[in-house]
Amino acid sequence: MSVEHIEVIVEEPSMETALRALLPRMVGNVSFEVYRHLSKDELLERLPSRLCGYAKWLPANWRVVVVVDRDDDDCHELKARLEKMAADANLLTRTAARGQPHRVVNRLAIEELEAWYFGDWEAVRAAYPRLPGTIPARYRDPDAVKGGTWEALERLMQKAGYFRGGLRKIELAGMVAPNMDPARNASSSFKAFSAALADMVQ
Repeated sequence: MSVEHIEVIVEEPSMETALRALLPRMVGNVSFEVYRHLSKDELLERLPSRLCGYAKWLPANWRVVVVVDRDDDDCHELKARLEKMAADANLLTRTAARGQPHRVVNRLAIEELEAWYFGDWEAVRAAYPRLPGTIPARYRDPDAVKGGTWEALERLMQKAGYFRGGLRKIELAGMVAPNMDPARNASSSFKAFSAALADMVQ
């Protein structure tokens, strides 16, 4: 059965902004809606009741995608927490389904959305051309950046003369995401997100 619609649940406005620019290129003619929260804590608090609601009415050809930043959390523990929320709502996840039809996909941005920007440096430079043409070596594995991905990007931006007063994440998302090419992104967590979407819409 082909997927006709995707409900995307995210933790904050900059991820919403980025995905609204990216998803049309990733899911083609499949419709989608993005629901944002004001924080990761708010999303995790509200997600169980939202999933229970979906379980009562979600059409068979709709899917739910949950995207949260890993931040400083243990990757496996956070993913397990999301998986349990779906299981408690009687919604089968992509991870638990092992190739069978599923309703929910849980994905982590490691360690946060800005790692996905490091994964497509060409897109960042298209929006902010004073940045170095080559990404610094310590950031070439986007999911392994230590000490805060957005802080690292902010330092590079400020060194190039951007965001002197601090990184404005929504503005950044609106500038970078339209330039991103999902096929060239080097972030492993972005690739996992992209692969799950591709599996839905193939």
